[in-house]
Amino acid sequence: MSGRRVRIGIDTGGTFTDVVAVDEETGEVATTKTPSTPADPADGFLTGVRRVLGELGLGGDAVTAVSHGTTVATNQLLEGKLDRLGFITTEGYESVLEIARQSVPDGYGNSYFWVKPPRIVPADLVRTVRGRLDVTGAEVRPFDVDDARAAARFFRDAGITTIGVCFLHSYADDAHELRMLEVLREEHPDAVVSISSQVLREYREYERSVTTLVDAAVKPRVSAYVGNIRRRLDEIAPGVPFYVMKSNGGVLSAAEVVHQPITTMLSGPAAGALGAALIAGTAGFDRVLTCDGGGTSTDVTVVVDGEPTLTTEGSVGRYPSKIPMIDVVTVGAGGGSIAWISPEGTLKVGPQSAGADPGPICYPAGGSDPTVTDAHVVLGRIPPHLLGGEIPLSVDAARDGLTRLGKDLGLGLERTATGILEISAWNQANALRQVTVARGLDVRDFTLTTFGGSGSLLACRLMDVLGLPRTLVPPNPGNVSAFGLLTVDVRNDYVQTMVSRHAQLEPAAVATTFAALEERAAAALDEEGFARAEQRLQRSADLRYVGQAFEVRVPVGDGEPDRAVLDDVVTAFHVAHRRLYGYDFATDPRQAVEWVNLRVSGIGPIRRPDVVELPARDGGVNRSVTGTRPVFFDDWVETPVHARPGLAPGDVVVGPAVIEEFGATVPVHPGFAATVDRYGNLLLTKEAAR
Repeated sequence: MSGRRVRIGIDTGGTFTDVVAVDEETGEVATTKTPSTPADPADGFLTGVRRVLGELGLGGDAVTAVSHGTTVATNQLLEGKLDRLGFITTEGYESVLEIARQSVPDGYGNSYFWVKPPRIVPADLVRTVRGRLDVTGAEVRPFDVDDARAAARFFRDAGITTIGVCFLHSYADDAHELRMLEVLREEHPDAVVSISSQVLREYREYERSVTTLVDAAVKPRVSAYVGNIRRRLDEIAPGVPFYVMKSNGGVLSAAEVVHQPITTMLSGPAAGALGAALIAGTAGFDRVLTCDGGGTSTDVTVVVDGEPTLTTEGSVGRYPSKIPMIDVVTVGAGGGSIAWISPEGTLKVGPQSAGADPGPICYPAGGSDPTVTDAHVVLGRIPPHLLGGEIPLSVDAARDGLTRLGKDLGLGLERTATGILEISAWNQANALRQVTVARGLDVRDFTLTTFGGSGSLLACRLMDVLGLPRTLVPPNPGNVSAFGLLTVDVRNDYVQTMVSRHAQLEPAAVATTFAALEERAAAALDEEGFARAEQRLQRSADLRYVGQAFEVRVPVGDGEPDRAVLDDVVTAFHVAHRRLYGYDFATDPRQAVEWVNLRVSGIGPIRRPDVVELPARDGGVNRSVTGTRPVFFDDWVETPVHARPGLAPGDVVVGPAVIEEFGATVPVHPGFAATVDRYGNLLLTKEAAR
């Protein structure tokens, strides 16, 4: 062995599994892609590890760590494939899931047509237990052990093995929930149980209940998947540290993540946002829109000052979740998105996807429904193969499928294909507007960063639609999510509700609560192998004006949280409120400020890979031209094709052109140009602007 040491990042998507390995000494990067294996995702995972090690000429003993982004929990929720769940709550609150919230999707204009989605647990599988805490956690009525045993035996006899427990005000004191957990272990030892005080120690009973039930629902499948990966990874690299990406922008060891499975929702999209943020930040852009286009969907998010925005108001499918997660909007507009005709006779694209199996029509064993990929290959926007020729694509099969669709629409081949791409581009543009315009941000102030296998195919059209100044396309864009997994620290988030008006808030109580949260965070990082001197603890708090329904999160300084520190937090809240909503009440003494939640994030830093500069080369941009082919933009044009590995810093590719590499293709439309920067990024701009 050469003594080389590498870390590996693996992102499993709906169509491909992306792999990146980084040499810890030299910063050398090796990448590969392999088809995903939906029947057993571990097969694609292990194939990717073996292939990337083979490219480097290394064995498993060279691997120092593996980080993984998984869609297991997300897909289970999106597909609604949940086992029968049981729910145990406080007597009198058995209808909390039915009442839910009054919020109506897309505003009240649709309220007459909206029906609440089915509850996650049917009413006949809800059991209540007598016992009651008040808002401070003080016991009003003692916990009834007989009720608890009756509930546990009911679920045991009914064969319900997955149970969520959420008692009223258990965020303030967890004694009743812990006693319920003991009873379940005694009476129903085979049950998988989640209790709300360990999942989300935060008020709002409906959201806490659903978040706890979702955690319980995905726990068996996530545990089985991670355990299977761990066992099979040991065949290649025994005992190597194995981390799983979390929705909050951190990773956690596989041994711990099985106890917090809900934190893996949006795992892959979070990694992509972080990888794109690092690449764009190194290139000099601190306000970035990330656009991660895969085979099934496109994920978009906002990055400001190098940090993707976080939210606790997210959801996956129809299930709300209060866990901290990177604010990602997902739209069914990937390469495999199916084009279809609505009952009204109009062309639609997605959200249904052909995925990896059977795949687009042009795939060797493809399906019968035309997709976005079929439109690209028919128009010459992508070559008649994927992954450098590993997967041949049938242009004739795609053409036949689009011709049949166009006949039903009364459109020719080119108009049908460009119509599919236009609808897909507008679907992506609307998602980008959701994370900018809908949040009070001007989309034109941002640099678009596109990645994923299909993320850059519509970049020029998105710039036209949204008025964006530029698009950055990283090298190996299909592997940015896997690269992002290697940029991520170990991170755990802890929260404690403490509702109090600012004037009545006791600094000593704040200090005590923060100290308890910090000790929990530090203890978890101890278990992950981080010395106390390495650990970073970040405080924040959720504040609002009295009477508001939702909060604004602001940082809390280090040191003793005395009155001056708390006043500084309120000042920061006024500033943040004005930035978000355009107004504040900083000078209005009648409008009180209310503290709601205290938060601590425990961070164990991991060394990030370097973004390596591209060496200079002589010969000009023509060195990268490999030939020409007809490509349809507004008309058929004989278009030069560039091999991206042949490009060097300072090269400018003027459209019309197509730039190809192993895992992705960038069509440069007429009127656009792509400039190569010193890191090998392509900067797409309007030719006039350049």
